[in-house]
Amino acid sequence: MHRIRIPHGRHSGKRFVTKWSSLGTAFNSKPKKSLFKSVGRSSVGLFNIPHLTDYTGFYLLKEQVLSEADDLVQEVCSKSRQRTLVKIFDNLSDSLCRVADMADFIRIAHPNNSFRQAAEDTCIAVSSLVETLNTNQDIYKALKHVFTNGDLYHMDEIDKRVTELFLFDFELSGIHLSKIDREKFVCLNQNILMLGALFMENCHVPSEILRSAIPKNLQNVFSWNGSYIRLNGLYSENNSPLVREAAYKIYLHPNKQQSERLDSLLKSRFEMANLAGFQTFGHRALKGTLVKHPDNVMEFLTTLSNSFYTKSLEDLEMLKKLKNSYGFNGPIEPWDMTHYANIARLSFSQLNSQEISNYLPLGACMEGLNNLFNILYEVTLEYEETENGEVWSNDVYKLAVKHKTDGVLGYIYCDFFERVGKPLQDCHFTIQGGKQKDDGTYQKPMVVLMLNLPSPLGNTPSLLTLSMLENVFHEFGHAMHSMLGRTRYQHVTGTRCSTDFAEVPSVLMEYFALDSRVLCSFAKHWVTGEPIPHELALKCQNMKKLLFASDNQLQILYSIVDQVFHSSYPFKKDTSEIVSDLQNEYYFLKSVPNVSWHLRFGHFVGYGAKYYSYLTSRAIASKIWNTCFKKDPFNAVMGSRLKNEVLKYGGELRPELLIENLLGEAPSNKMLAESLLDEINS
Repeated sequence: MHRIRIPHGRHSGKRFVTKWSSLGTAFNSKPKKSLFKSVGRSSVGLFNIPHLTDYTGFYLLKEQVLSEADDLVQEVCSKSRQRTLVKIFDNLSDSLCRVADMADFIRIAHPNNSFRQAAEDTCIAVSSLVETLNTNQDIYKALKHVFTNGDLYHMDEIDKRVTELFLFDFELSGIHLSKIDREKFVCLNQNILMLGALFMENCHVPSEILRSAIPKNLQNVFSWNGSYIRLNGLYSENNSPLVREAAYKIYLHPNKQQSERLDSLLKSRFEMANLAGFQTFGHRALKGTLVKHPDNVMEFLTTLSNSFYTKSLEDLEMLKKLKNSYGFNGPIEPWDMTHYANIARLSFSQLNSQEISNYLPLGACMEGLNNLFNILYEVTLEYEETENGEVWSNDVYKLAVKHKTDGVLGYIYCDFFERVGKPLQDCHFTIQGGKQKDDGTYQKPMVVLMLNLPSPLGNTPSLLTLSMLENVFHEFGHAMHSMLGRTRYQHVTGTRCSTDFAEVPSVLMEYFALDSRVLCSFAKHWVTGEPIPHELALKCQNMKKLLFASDNQLQILYSIVDQVFHSSYPFKKDTSEIVSDLQNEYYFLKSVPNVSWHLRFGHFVGYGAKYYSYLTSRAIASKIWNTCFKKDPFNAVMGSRLKNEVLKYGGELRPELLIENLLGEAPSNKMLAESLLDEINS
């Protein structure tokens, strides 16, 4: 990743005093421990969990959660229970999630192998317990009875909603099936998990080809070992079209084993859905979501495709002219798209990436977020020094999120910097969900934000690109969804809502990130303290609009392929032929023979039949931005409404109701499509 260490570009000649808040100062260098906290202090354990002063504590936590689960299951079945059934179920869910979610994070993020392995073992044990509970007829029948006939104790609408969600989860797991069918269901589910893991793992495996199989002038361009060349990517940044074409065709060449894995995965999903009484896996996956039905998704996607296509061709023509200006004649090919799109974004906006990054030290970005959240939500981000043993790496920051009157709402751990062995994907992890506790207090949410930013070095802070800035704001959108949630039950806290709504708060934050008024409120040169020039901030804002149609046309194609893959089985053609046909119909660049990009599309695993969620979330976020914040991104009244009418509810209320409460309009395919189309013309 490119590091920028020396200030470049023209400056006004004025001298500015660079004043940093304590938050900005903290994030402009790696976290430091005071002498008081670093000498002679015993470990408090990961996330302040006393058992986790060393990895063996995971085995104690595992035994503890198994015991707690057993007690709560007995309480569910007891005729003399003293509280609502939904509260017991939520306590059971909370007990399992606090261990499983935390262990799931540690197994991929902790640099120590013993911790990772112990966390992995804990994940397996809890998953096995959950699988057992999902087939427990006694607790299912108790829940079904309460949902149908009412509880011994009063239930309000929230109690009924969460009871219904628990019941829905049970029935998705095939609990209502006969014993024989349940056993089949469990086997299919295990097969799906195994195939999904194998497919994901092989999405990133390098492609190999004999050196002699490619032209001599390309043989030394790629890394090689003996007689074989190994490719780890598409070489999109390479200036040679021959190199990009070779990389594209080699890296995306069909892989028979991977194709068979995908086919088996889709077959198992279809059979599992059929067994549970659903027409297709798509019908099963979309039950309970904002769009509700596969037909609604396809209507939304085809409407978008028809509307975006002409504008996408205009983008393509612009890129073709750019390619020709570099001395390369002919049309834009699939291996050209990313290359010239990146050039276009900078050249047409007249942006210099080094110049921009000098105005985006991480500390300034954190000050900008803090200021924005203070105005919109009356909360501040306060840096707290971590205790010994509290974090898994010394370069992790801890933030307390404090409300003006309510005090600490929760905690955000910021694992922001690159390190060897760290997962490359930017993610938000829930460690502990918020919920109303039995003693009347509130269980504070706790999350981790994982990014891969360049580390500070010496006196040079981490300097961000515009895409990194967007990622930081995006992940803080998820974090604030978790922090501001004040749900009664953890089962519906924060981001625990339908997939096609969960990304709305995070995508909305991307609009704030590149708004020129927001940028001008915090971006300043890391050496001189000079505020970002307004005209430069405007260029950053305008860059976001460039290639909007063609970018979304690609997302439409991905979403349609995902829907078609989960709409029937068996297929009349193999998956490569299906993808080729769909690409030729819905995308402006025709498919290339012997190229199977879909075999490296890992989102089929985590977002099966739900990849469209990216587009619906963007459409809703766009509508919220244009209705509530476009005129004034610092509108405190609208910020308060967003917090109190949307974010605080998590999944406690149906997403369509939350949207209607805020916007005064129920979401529909027409509204969602028009929202994205307005982006092109704005």
